[in-house]
Amino acid sequence: MSTPATLSPLATASVASQASPLVMRVIGACALAHLINDLIQAVLPSIYPMLKANYGLSFTQVGLITLTFQLTASLLQPWIGFYTDRHPKPWLLPAGMVCTLIGILMLSMVGSFPAILLASALVGVGSSTFHPETSRVARLASGGRYGLAQSTFQVGGNAGSAFGPLLAAAIIIPYGQGHVAWFGLFAVFAIFVQYGLSRWYRNHLNLFKLKQGSKATHGLSKRRVTFALVVLAMLVFSKYFYMASFTSYFTFYLIEKFDLSVASSQLYLFLFLGAVAAGTFFGGPIGDRIGRKQVIWFSILGAAPFTLALPYVDLFWTGVLSMIIGFILASAFSAIVVFAQELVPGNVGMIAGVFFGLMFGFGGIGAALLGHLADIHGIEYVYTLCSYLPLLGILTILLPSTRGARG
Repeated sequence: MSTPATLSPLATASVASQASPLVMRVIGACALAHLINDLIQAVLPSIYPMLKANYGLSFTQVGLITLTFQLTASLLQPWIGFYTDRHPKPWLLPAGMVCTLIGILMLSMVGSFPAILLASALVGVGSSTFHPETSRVARLASGGRYGLAQSTFQVGGNAGSAFGPLLAAAIIIPYGQGHVAWFGLFAVFAIFVQYGLSRWYRNHLNLFKLKQGSKATHGLSKRRVTFALVVLAMLVFSKYFYMASFTSYFTFYLIEKFDLSVASSQLYLFLFLGAVAAGTFFGGPIGDRIGRKQVIWFSILGAAPFTLALPYVDLFWTGVLSMIIGFILASAFSAIVVFAQELVPGNVGMIAGVFFGLMFGFGGIGAALLGHLADIHGIEYVYTLCSYLPLLGILTILLPSTRGARG
């Protein structure tokens, strides 16, 4: 197998062209797998009201379930990405989904709080394998349109997160915890999709090695790059601490403040998550055209006026503002990931693992902390406090330009 150092320009063009006929098919398969992965993950917060009632859980314990899932989903991701950047392991693609399948089947049968934590942890381990590996495959198949590939991949996950609560409301809430097992069928289908992606990945390892050898063209010092990555991490913190208030507690907020039923509250959660999916899809291609930094500016800081107004409006405007907030906030993540990958080229999997890990980690810590605050001060206090988090978007001013990296 040729190495990047010995490839002639003609060979380089030949290797790069290997992905061209399959670009959209592969990226679409990555997005489909992401949809199923995140749909299964969305089952967990969707059945929180049922678990809380069945097992007499406090908001703090609900937050600990999210924390357990998010920590296992976050801690392993950077290490898996770092290792597979240097030693590709295509078989990890279907293997991660097998772990998710085991976790979701356990969740349908468990009968105690510790067992729920264990099942949640297994679903998280599957996620920690899925995201860096599948994100890398999507980038390899991008044909250079990295923002489009990342946002398409990410919107699959957001769509799954949006449909998860609806399916949970239709399949699990009326019939009980045992019906969680039906979601195992989605996992089985995803295993076959991931197996197909692993075969494509294995046949295109020349392309992987070529891209692995790419060098930075932004001209920034190592210290400046490290500082920029820290700023991006702070922006992820502000985004996903706020998002945790929605993904874990929005249904509780609607039920308590507006006296909605569980099924009705799930519909509002679906509308929010659908807006998140739409924002994610548009954020990547727009970033390819106008620059990642401009998208990040709009996405984080631009949501602040709406988050600050949310705790003080009626049910109708709560629904409207939640969709606006979801759309604006979601457009940032694809831009943040690609921006970071441009800062540290040749480490696609590690960077994807780090930022997906931060997403899950901050989300999990946020859910646990906000659950504790809800027990002490009430759920409405949580939304008032979190409304200030998007103001941290002002940190975007500290990010450097990487236009040279995009050429």
